[in-house]
Amino acid sequence: MQAAKAERDAVEGGSRRLILDTAARLLRSGGYHQTTLREIAEAVGIRKASLYYHFASKEEIVEEVVNDGVRFVHQAVVAALTEHAESTPYARLEAAIRAHLTALHGHGDYTSASIKVFTFGAMPVPDSVRQVRRAYEEVWRELIAELQQAGALAAERSPEALRLFLLGALNGSTDWYRPGRFDIAELAQEFAALIAAKR
Repeated sequence: MQAAKAERDAVEGGSRRLILDTAARLLRSGGYHQTTLREIAEAVGIRKASLYYHFASKEEIVEEVVNDGVRFVHQAVVAALTEHAESTPYARLEAAIRAHLTALHGHGDYTSASIKVFTFGAMPVPDSVRQVRRAYEEVWRELIAELQQAGALAAERSPEALRLFLLGALNGSTDWYRPGRFDIAELAQEFAALIAAKR
């Protein structure tokens, strides 16, 4: 009886985030198909049925984890661009890259799960995920347009190809980045220099 009350209190006392944190960690390591509701519940320390207090299904948990992963990065990049609103487009590019990498690796479970879960057709991509990703991609479209208008990028280069290349390279760092091995600020400087001319 006491254990059941403790579990109920844990669920009702704000463990929605704990459930998502746990799901993100499991999705990062096991992927969509290997991660089950039972596994999530056991890792949280509650019964599987208690998950339904917050979420209707595994798909709903996964969708929220994935969207949070994108939002964490999106918010960090927008904050960095706001802070550098008066800077040159090149400096804004470097700030955006640094913010993306910092958030990407600072919220590693969420961002890695976000990158992995809907890759290679593991499951259909929900509309909310498409919308959240498109909103973030728009930030980069606008930044790349700024760079082209400032002459920091060759006018004949495809903005869409550059956006895909840059975001793919940044997100791909989840495979090789290790704290202590690389410095994020230095990586941001290198990546910016590879992408655009300093003006």
